[in-house]
Amino acid sequence: MSTLRRRLASISALFVAAAALLLLVPIWLPIAVVVDVVRGRPRLPSVRLLLFALGWAWLESTSVVIAFALWLAGQRNNHEIHYRLQAWWAASVLGVLRATTGISVSVENVGELRPGPVVMLCRHASLADSLVSAWVITSLAGLRPRYVLKRELLADPCLDIVGNRLPNYFLDRQAADSQVELDALTLLSTGMSTTDVAVIFPEGTRASPSKRERALQKLQDRDPVRAERLRSLQHLLPPRPAGSAALIAGAPDADIVIGWHVGFDGLDTFRGILRHLAHRPPPVIFRLRRVPRADVPTGLAFTEWIDTAWLQTDQDVHTMLESRQQ
Repeated sequence: MSTLRRRLASISALFVAAAALLLLVPIWLPIAVVVDVVRGRPRLPSVRLLLFALGWAWLESTSVVIAFALWLAGQRNNHEIHYRLQAWWAASVLGVLRATTGISVSVENVGELRPGPVVMLCRHASLADSLVSAWVITSLAGLRPRYVLKRELLADPCLDIVGNRLPNYFLDRQAADSQVELDALTLLSTGMSTTDVAVIFPEGTRASPSKRERALQKLQDRDPVRAERLRSLQHLLPPRPAGSAALIAGAPDADIVIGWHVGFDGLDTFRGILRHLAHRPPPVIFRLRRVPRADVPTGLAFTEWIDTAWLQTDQDVHTMLESRQQ
């Protein structure tokens, strides 16, 4: 599908959804309340999720209109103003998430991101990971992210339009020639300044127990040594080292920052979100750890390094989850 056709379809769907959610509030709101009450869910998770969808759709639509206005004004290539738009969008969507669902985010060690350039390896456990990391990087750290995202996210009009005006890369995970994709990641992180952060999710997809078991089984078939090394993972998926190594290679002076969180676990599907919202959600804790570049090897040794780092992060997540249950 061409870029024009894709955007016409996605933007039209967005505007229709935003209008429908707003105009049909008198219909869907009481129905959602009845459904939640009948199912014994006093926190009304269906209502909360639909209210979030309403707020998200209008924020998304507003951002698309602003992006169109910037194009009309000849500012399509103005990175600074688009970074400000990105920061406003992330902070606003997070505000709507907090207001409608009660989910709040607490960030620890945000200073680990400064100064850049850094390459951030981030845990991927929910549909909100890109949003929260963008908010942390832009609003709290005051830096400019360069994201590695899957190509399927081009279905989101904001990510498609604004994301392609900024230095991001939408990875084709089914590419026939993976080297082309890896070279693009190296190019993405090349030339970063002290205000830049390159971000990748090494797991490649949102983690879940079933995905973890499948990933470990595939790894067992390809590399039994790595599979055995990563067998103790309880919360994260085995990292895919090639993309992270390629991104790091483009920024030889960049330190590495590992980012992980607890509180979004289980929010990898809409059904999981409803289950999560049925109870008062505890605050999401987002934590960062910086690793000096001198401590990060290259070549074959990098795979063992990222495996070790991921095992430590998995243990950190486990410890934080256990502390919540006490």
